[in-house]
Amino acid sequence: MHILVTNDDGITAPGLLALAQEMRKIGKVSVLAPDRNWSASGHVKTMHRPLRVKRTVLADGTPAFASDGAPSDCVALALLGYLPERIDLVVSGINPYANLGHDVTYSGTVTAAMEAVIGGVPGVAFSLDSPENLGPERDYGPAARVARKIIERLLHNGLPNTTLLNVNVPYLPDERIKGWMPTRLGLRVYRDALDRREDPRGRPYFWIGGDVPTGVPEAGTDFGALAEGYVSITPLKLDLTDYQALERLQVWQNHDEENV
Repeated sequence: MHILVTNDDGITAPGLLALAQEMRKIGKVSVLAPDRNWSASGHVKTMHRPLRVKRTVLADGTPAFASDGAPSDCVALALLGYLPERIDLVVSGINPYANLGHDVTYSGTVTAAMEAVIGGVPGVAFSLDSPENLGPERDYGPAARVARKIIERLLHNGLPNTTLLNVNVPYLPDERIKGWMPTRLGLRVYRDALDRREDPRGRPYFWIGGDVPTGVPEAGTDFGALAEGYVSITPLKLDLTDYQALERLQVWQNHDEENV
């Protein structure tokens, strides 16, 4: 079992190290991650400039690779042959903050797992629902151990090659995590605001800011599971087709043909 570990917070992120250390208990691990933070980068494919990769080491002294590309670029590099040994599984994270609801379209953590699925390899994204501004004392241990248990279960039971898992872990000690809960995406509530400023030359520039987003903790959703102290496991597919709307469009087409 050859596992690729990546993230969107950069090669030096403590969540990446914690995840890689737990994955080594399952199989061979290769780490290829961005050389800087790509949070909220979305699904990126770099095609108009060269990508560079350099050898480095993690804080525990183990070898790793850092790329100047996005998380999804890192996965593509590995799957397309930068790493000569075939990748069997891609594991992304551990992100310091939860990726819930519509976050999955923005998250570099999640889109790295999406890139794995596009490449025909199972992908799992792990995020930790920790408080904002917690500082360097954030404990990734419980989330990393949850990740290992989930990956062991996935390897035992399998996963459709068109599905990725988005896993969010409550920020709790091991003994207070109640278990795992299969969930659907919940409703993320964003409170974005546009902040217009001027540089010293009087030219305008903009920050997209606002309050920290919240969510609706409805039962059966990722938000609901975390609110109750459960790990949320949400299966995602890249087929974004709205099949109900497709049926309605077919009715339109049939109606138009009848009037020809």
